[in-house]
Amino acid sequence: MVGEIGIDIDRQKCTGCGLCVEVCPDRTISLEDGRAAVTGERCMECGHCLAVCPAEAVAARTIALESLRFNSFEVENRWLKWGDADPAELVRLMASRRSCRNYLDRPVSRDLLEDLVRIGTTAPSGTNSQKWTFTILERRNQVEKFGDRVGLFFRKLNKMAANPLYRLLSRLTGKGELDNYYRRYYDSVSKALDLREKEGRDLLFHGAPAVIVIGSAEGASCGVEDALLASQNILLGAHAIGLGTCLIGFAVSAIKHDPAIKEILAIPRREGVHAVIALGYPAEHYQRLTGRRPPRIRFPEPGE
Repeated sequence: MVGEIGIDIDRQKCTGCGLCVEVCPDRTISLEDGRAAVTGERCMECGHCLAVCPAEAVAARTIALESLRFNSFEVENRWLKWGDADPAELVRLMASRRSCRNYLDRPVSRDLLEDLVRIGTTAPSGTNSQKWTFTILERRNQVEKFGDRVGLFFRKLNKMAANPLYRLLSRLTGKGELDNYYRRYYDSVSKALDLREKEGRDLLFHGAPAVIVIGSAEGASCGVEDALLASQNILLGAHAIGLGTCLIGFAVSAIKHDPAIKEILAIPRREGVHAVIALGYPAEHYQRLTGRRPPRIRFPEPGE
C-alpha cells in the first residue's frame, strides 16, 4: 500500500504487530484487517515507523538513508538501544572538546566537511522540520574574505561606540546595547582589528582553513534551537574525526546586524544565521580534562 503522505507499507510483509501504530506521533498509521495502514492526514516524517518495524515492511519516500552514509567512516545500521552506549566515553568526548584557536596550515577535505553536516543533521529538530541550512567555506581565501567583511562591520560599530552621543542615545532608548558593547568589547575588538590590519593576524577565525555557517530556512518551528543542536553535534563529530573547532559569535552578530554580509556567503536574506564554526586540523594538544563551574540546579516543590 502506498501512503499518500510519503509512507509505504508492504502489507505482504506486515505482521500486524502494531509497533508502528504505538510510536507514530501523528497517529497516521492504524491497523486495518490486522495489518498496518496509512489512515491519517499528517506525517512529520520522523521515521519512527520505519525504525521500529521488525519485518521491514515500512518505507518512507521522504527520508534519505544517504544521510547516514559517510565518506570517512561507516555506521552500522543497527539501533543502539537505551543504556547500551558507554556514558563514561560519551562524557569524555564532550569534556575533551575544547575551543581551538590554533590551526595547522592544512586544508580540510570536502568529504570531511560533508560528513560533519550529516553528523549535524542527526540532531533533533522542532516538529521534525529539519529546516537547518549549512553554508561551507572550504578554502582559506573564502574565510579571509568573510573575515574582512566582518571586520569592516566592527570598524563601523566601533566608530559609533566611541561617540558619547550615540552611547547616550542608546541608553535613553532603554536598550543600552551600544553602551554595553563599548564597556565590554570595544577595547578588545579595536586591538583585534588593528592586529589584523597591521600584522595580518586573524583573531576572528584564528587562521582556520574552513568555516561552516549554520542557519535555518523560513518555516522552521524552532530554527534557532535546531541550528544550535546541529552545531553541538558538529563540534563533537569534528573532535572525533580529528578536527578542532571554535564557535565564532562575533561573526553571527555581524551577519545579524549587516545583512549585506549574507551576499558574500550566497545566503538568502530571509534565511536566519545562528552559528558560525571555524574548523581545521588543530595545532594544540592537551593532557587532561578540566571541569566547569558548578551548575545552577533547582528542584521546585509541587505547587510552588
